[in-house]
Amino acid sequence: MSKPVRIAPSILSADFARLGEEVRAIEAAGADWVHVDVMDGHFVPNITIGPMVVKALRPHTTLPLDVHLMISPVDGFLDAFAEAGADIITIHPEAGPHAHRTIQRVKGLGKMAGVSLNPGTPAKMLDYLIDIVDVVLVMSVNPGFGGQSFIESQLKKISAIRKMIDATGRDVRLEVDGGVDAGNAARIIAAGADVLVAGTATFKGGPTQYAANIAALKARAAGAG
Repeated sequence: MSKPVRIAPSILSADFARLGEEVRAIEAAGADWVHVDVMDGHFVPNITIGPMVVKALRPHTTLPLDVHLMISPVDGFLDAFAEAGADIITIHPEAGPHAHRTIQRVKGLGKMAGVSLNPGTPAKMLDYLIDIVDVVLVMSVNPGFGGQSFIESQLKKISAIRKMIDATGRDVRLEVDGGVDAGNAARIIAAGADVLVAGTATFKGGPTQYAANIAALKARAAGAG
């Protein structure tokens, strides 16, 4: 692919007692975005962080904060995350009654708007959203917890979404999150993705390994071109 591949480490796998340091470390190690997983214990079976933590992280990095809202109902929180410093706000179509309106609101706040599809959510869900989103995030595990294995059936979905994006002629990022590592990065990129969310694959081995971990992902991704 001609597009450069971005690596977006998920802070879900970081040391939560040292989040500011961890974010500075991954930026220094070559990360492109910082992926922030927001979970409410309702839409997904885990609870993570809220807008105050995003606000606290904002001064620690110049990288885009890629905030993935796994919360329902989502609409009441859009303004808070925008004000906290999110650059990209991604929602699930199942997280509210009017996905199109929700995406319009994100864009009205001056942010990049993303839509995320769970493993069981078909690509067809994007038919009337693809023309207004900036990011499509394919979940290649069922959301809620880090460290899960990549679901192979999602490669076909990634390919289908890549065709949809190309047909629009728009610059829409195609992001993949869940079980991404150096072993499958090339296949994911070959299927059409251009942003890889990598939690465990980035943070394994501690801060001295972050640069090597990110470099390994980028090298595998580059080999897919």
